[in-house]
Amino acid sequence: MVRVVLIEDDPMVLEVNKQFVEQVPGFEIVGTASNGLDGIEKVRSLQPDLVFLDIYMPGQNGTEVLQQIRNEQLATDAIVITAASDIPTVQRMLHQGAVDYIVKPFKFERVKEALENYRAMKKRLNKDAALSQSDLDQILHGRSTAQAPESVPGTSHLDLPKGLQEVTMKQVMQFLRQQQKSLSAEEVAEGVGLARVTARRYLEFLEKSKQVKLDLEYGGIGRPVNRYVWVG
Repeated sequence: MVRVVLIEDDPMVLEVNKQFVEQVPGFEIVGTASNGLDGIEKVRSLQPDLVFLDIYMPGQNGTEVLQQIRNEQLATDAIVITAASDIPTVQRMLHQGAVDYIVKPFKFERVKEALENYRAMKKRLNKDAALSQSDLDQILHGRSTAQAPESVPGTSHLDLPKGLQEVTMKQVMQFLRQQQKSLSAEEVAEGVGLARVTARRYLEFLEKSKQVKLDLEYGGIGRPVNRYVWVG
């Protein structure tokens, strides 16, 4: 489990953050704070893996909190969730090592994507072996250079929507073409090295463009699982 501390002075936003995090498997809230001074104390005492950090707070703002985390060399990562979107503030937080930056107001899917990307990053960084260039590219840039084909049949006519990358699309398509069975979005994400919500976006686009076929797998209690098979 990834242990999370929420630092947010707005009670409504704090509750929303709490509900959003609790909906993503593999994450647990271990503490909350309503200002920066209490927040840094919670980080010191609880030693979480991750903090959700607001910037505009009384007592000590989020910029100062993250700077203090770094100065004390606390092994805690930060996802910034704030109304501040000016370039100097964004640059300052990124320079101090924020792993993601979400501007209020925000939706659950954006928070989920941030958490799943973080989990994927942590998984790679916890490998026993040295990281490959492909691993580093995926961690740092959200992409991979691992044997991406120069040309994959069926890609030339695809007009990708904003947010989808051609290199990643080719990797998803190549991976699907190599499979003998239908796959879930989670299996594709694991195979390509993406967050599940990111893999789902590519799969949904391929399904709409009739490159893959969507099958529903029914079993047990709950919603059926979407599975995708390459049809070319």
